[in-house]
Amino acid sequence: MSTRPDLQHTGARGMQPWAVRPGYSTYKSPFGPKPASADDMFPPASSGTTAAGFGVAAGVFALFFFAEVPRVREDVTKKIPGLHDYFDVKIAPEDNPF
Repeated sequence: MSTRPDLQHTGARGMQPWAVRPGYSTYKSPFGPKPASADDMFPPASSGTTAAGFGVAAGVFALFFFAEVPRVREDVTKKIPGLHDYFDVKIAPEDNPF
């Protein structure tokens, strides 16, 4: 503590001296987390991968959402290899008004 009387601890709400910082750096374990630089926080490759994932999810959603529209069913969904039979809608003759 300081020897000056005005910097001494004088009670529960009295003044206290400033904390003195040590002259050495703190210990950093070689096994601890390594802080990343600002360049490594948002690399373009991972941002592109994330955007591609969201794009695929949005495309699949749109495909199944609009699959019941006859124009989309005939022009888009029936031309997808492997899914042609899934989107083929068979209407019984008694239910077909045409």
